[in-house]
Amino acid sequence: MPTERVTFQKLAQLRVDEAKALLGHRQSSGAYYLAGYAIECALKAVIAKQFRAEEIPDRALVNKIYEHDLSKLLSLAGLEAELNAARRADSELDRRWSIVKNWTEQARYSIWTDKDAASIMDGVAGDGRAEGLFQWLTARW
Repeated sequence: MPTERVTFQKLAQLRVDEAKALLGHRQSSGAYYLAGYAIECALKAVIAKQFRAEEIPDRALVNKIYEHDLSKLLSLAGLEAELNAARRADSELDRRWSIVKNWTEQARYSIWTDKDAASIMDGVAGDGRAEGLFQWLTARW
């Protein structure tokens, strides 16, 4: 089923909002999973920008997009070098990516603590003073 870029953008924002709501109600496992999923959707929104109308994309690329590895998706989005440079310039962004990149789709099968969920939410959404990965990615949509 094809998914449009704008749909990934909306899903990413919804997942951040849902993760925040769950964390606020101490539903840590759901908050953890959805926070990482928000970043996956945001990366896929960036990747979707690469496709042109009336062109058949490379099949190998398309298959790789269906993975859930955030580091691989970052590379497919063409943002790896840019994020690495931003991380060198901003130790907080570096710390946040170091947490968020460890998320996997398999997180849904684990029980996460309040501390785990708060940590990934900080990585995704920031802390109000500094941006998280979500804000960094949305600036590149």
